[in-house]
Amino acid sequence: MNDPHTSAPNDPLATERRRIVEFATAARVPRGGFGWLDASGGLASREPLATWINARMTHVFSLAHGFGDGDTAELADHGIAALRGPLHDAEHGGWYTSTADDTKGAYEHAFVVLAASSAAAVGRPGAEELLTEALDTVTARFWEEDVGLALESWDRGWHTTESYRGANSNMHLVEAFLAAGDVTEDPIWHRRALRIAEKLVHEVAAAHEWRLPEHFTPDWRPVLDYNHDRPRDPFRPHGGTVGHWLEWARLLVQLEAALGDTAPEWLLADAEQLFDSAVTRGWNSDGHPGFVYTLDWQDRPQVRERMHWVVAEAVLTAAALYHRTGEQRYARWYEVFWDYARTHHVDTEHGSWLHEVTPDGRLSESVWVGKPDAYHAYQAALLPSLPLSPAPAVLARRALFASR
Repeated sequence: MNDPHTSAPNDPLATERRRIVEFATAARVPRGGFGWLDASGGLASREPLATWINARMTHVFSLAHGFGDGDTAELADHGIAALRGPLHDAEHGGWYTSTADDTKGAYEHAFVVLAASSAAAVGRPGAEELLTEALDTVTARFWEEDVGLALESWDRGWHTTESYRGANSNMHLVEAFLAAGDVTEDPIWHRRALRIAEKLVHEVAAAHEWRLPEHFTPDWRPVLDYNHDRPRDPFRPHGGTVGHWLEWARLLVQLEAALGDTAPEWLLADAEQLFDSAVTRGWNSDGHPGFVYTLDWQDRPQVRERMHWVVAEAVLTAAALYHRTGEQRYARWYEVFWDYARTHHVDTEHGSWLHEVTPDGRLSESVWVGKPDAYHAYQAALLPSLPLSPAPAVLARRALFASR
């Protein structure tokens, strides 16, 4: 867990970050934005531009520019241009789900905020304006102040909102609000992040023995049988998504650090509960190494394929808990998770990480096709080298200025 500001050229985490960034550059679409990469790194041009991919790529390329992980400034600008161009609704405001889908989701808007925060922090042109508009849109269209949570989605004209509420989009808003709070220095975003976490983790997950339901009614009652006939859905699968328990745990530790002396004690305690729940229930739970994708509500493996993003979040959570507590068990888990990732997901032949593998470690594409996402793998190789606070965007800005 070395400091990326001073890491040697042969530092394995720095090497891995640069390898991921190099692979991700192939996603650049000449007409604008970033496309969908297949397993060998080719551009699957048949796919429309997706806002979540473009925002995540812009976030990664902005951080990589700050930390010196490649010549990526122009790529960050390319992403901003797409987010201000074909993916943006100039008439009604906000961002489309994709160039083929004009609905507007909190999930996508969370990543626009994250991308804009990172790009603004490292001084990319147009990023501050993008961040201001994204935060204003989230506040006006998605945030429900009386509830302390966000709506899920709207039609293009902001007339009809979906009769569904989701934990996943709100989780990513926590990450986005942490970044935005540090970049703008406006404490409202950290307070909103805390409200989301308190409702969904400290209340809902705790009430379900540290299994976090993902799907809710409009009045935020869990719907445990949601998508029971679509267990392999990449965004709304049935059952418990173990990787999200880990991701939430990491975010709680970062939120505690961001809040400082005002942080409630339950943030760390809940993070440890979620980590233990994920490891106890999801790791090697079917007799094979790794985390299953989902469990049913009796803790039985449901979708047994292993997703790269899950072990990436496991790496990050173990690192965060070790940084926070100094407990050696987290350091040991960190090494176990990295060993698994290197053995089963890191693709030294074609680049990046295999996004999905079978329980016995073979390439699978039952949920995810190709390698469209650099965000989880890049962060797995970056965040263990950073302090828990401030956000990586701010630290990237400091690293960039220090290098000049």
